[in-house]
Amino acid sequence: MWAEIAIGIASFAVLAEPGPIDPVAAPAPGSRVEWRQSAALGLPEAGRLVDGVRLPAEGRTYFTWDPVLKRRPDRDWRRWATDDLVRTTLGVVHDLRRRHPHAPRVGIGDLSLPRGGYFGPEVSGGIGHATHQNGLDVDVYYPRLDRRERPPRSVDQVDVGLAQELVDLFVAAGATTVYVGPNLPLDGPPGVVTPLANHDNHLHARIAP
Repeated sequence: MWAEIAIGIASFAVLAEPGPIDPVAAPAPGSRVEWRQSAALGLPEAGRLVDGVRLPAEGRTYFTWDPVLKRRPDRDWRRWATDDLVRTTLGVVHDLRRRHPHAPRVGIGDLSLPRGGYFGPEVSGGIGHATHQNGLDVDVYYPRLDRRERPPRSVDQVDVGLAQELVDLFVAAGATTVYVGPNLPLDGPPGVVTPLANHDNHLHARIAP
């Protein structure tokens, strides 16, 4: 984990040349996806996003959550990704709803900045992100047993069955990496599904560029 954080901090210097991104400059929230072909440049820990797509604040099968302000929805400038990742994420939450029509909406957290780049604590607030730099990473909160639309505060609140299905659906959709909580009994293909500290209330999925 510390190596990943160090990479993220080092990448700030690498990506400083284009200049800082003003989060307020992102378009106002809306309810529709404005699809366009995106490009993920560089690496998740040292990259940029070109022609990103904004995930709407909420939908029939999901809501978004701001991990710093601890409220719905996640702020607009934190919800950008490649068109492939937005399409994959929406497909996963829709598939979960088809399997479980009465399941609660799935919480989606941070993706990337409007043009990607460093998303560490100086930009994000909180602990920030070492990766999430080129539009290929998304945080998805595990459904709660009590169905409340907010992240679980402990592993005892996690609906492990639905959480495992989320992991499985991301893997089936082609995720190359899925980080899960080390204190949860979630598993998947070795080398793809990996326990990682600070992921007991959400999974972190990454797709290929």
